[in-house]
Amino acid sequence: MYSRNLLKKSFESKKKIQNVLISNMFSSSSSNSAPIIPPFDYNPKPYNGPKADEVFAKRKKFLGPSLFHFYEKPLNIVEGKMQYLFDENGRRYLDAFAGIVTVSCGHCHPDIVNAVVEQSNLLQHATTIYLHHAIADFAEALASKMPGNLKVVYFVNSGTEANELAMMMARLYSGNLGMIALRNAYHGGAGGTIGLTALNTWKYPIPQGEIHHVINPDPYRGVFGADADSYARDVQDHINYGTPGKVAGFIAETIQGVGGAVELAPGYLKQVYDIVRKAGGVCIADEVQTGFGRTGDHYWGFQTQGVIPDIVTMAKGIGNGLPLAAVVTTPEIAGVMSQKIQFNTFGGNPVCSAGGLAVLRVLEKEKRQAHCADVGSHLIHRLKSLQQRYESNCSLTLLPTKSCFFRSC
Repeated sequence: MYSRNLLKKSFESKKKIQNVLISNMFSSSSSNSAPIIPPFDYNPKPYNGPKADEVFAKRKKFLGPSLFHFYEKPLNIVEGKMQYLFDENGRRYLDAFAGIVTVSCGHCHPDIVNAVVEQSNLLQHATTIYLHHAIADFAEALASKMPGNLKVVYFVNSGTEANELAMMMARLYSGNLGMIALRNAYHGGAGGTIGLTALNTWKYPIPQGEIHHVINPDPYRGVFGADADSYARDVQDHINYGTPGKVAGFIAETIQGVGGAVELAPGYLKQVYDIVRKAGGVCIADEVQTGFGRTGDHYWGFQTQGVIPDIVTMAKGIGNGLPLAAVVTTPEIAGVMSQKIQFNTFGGNPVCSAGGLAVLRVLEKEKRQAHCADVGSHLIHRLKSLQQRYESNCSLTLLPTKSCFFRSC
């Protein structure tokens, strides 16, 4: 009930701009016409499985009550093809949500499906105690996309796992405990990462360790506007007055995703990384939602701020829907993990590694980063046009990135 009310409140607050967007989606249509989805040369397979009501009843009976859903009558999605989804009746939907920022190459992309099926037919599972070329090939390809000395890859299964591992690395390498994260951040919901997350709707009342949250440098609604210097001083003040003078690390999303697609004030990370490193800490970039070309101008979100982190975490788009995530760091930081046994049963398994490598190749072959730049620029242009035509208390600020993330009231 709480989640449903929260979603309802969020939807109502956006109702005005949504109505404007929908009514202007197709300028060539008459004012009374419903938007028409573009033609698509694909017919979904006939569906003879359980209907929505039966699926919903089973879900409520056998799955956790914390799960929530969109729409009063939830969609029963049974098939996907590239940018479209199909329900039980064969009705087609444009998947603008991309499986919560996960489907980076399109649903059931043939290159990725073929790679997964081919590997599944040969070997589905072998842990890293044996050799297999898939994990090594994938790690090599991923490392080639990283700047600086970020060349050592750890494969895990989710963004939460990746951030848990990154935090442990920071603490082991620095010899300190205190972590700094941003207010309004989301870094996961497990026992450790729930402390890094700074949105009360996602936080259970459990011990959250040596983690502190500084002001998020929101150039849209932030207390200091786009003044990166003032936000950076808040980090220095925290270190001076809220810690022993030393910290383990600092973690931030380049664009806060769950918190509302909030871009950071330009120049913020460069200043903060310098402050944190002087205090003995390492700098972690959470690229779970911003990586793999989604910002358009750059392959990684942190590159929009002109910095190179010490640790980078990634998930979602890395696997196009496969349970796959990674932590990439330097050889020096990775070395601390050899003090004990560090092992992940499913991390980098042959099937996910083959699929992940196929994702990287599709992103390159189909120039998906350039596509994000084109679509992001078009979207911002259309939204700015609407802003000029309609009276509103909303404000859209275009920062120096052609990101598909955008702000509205």
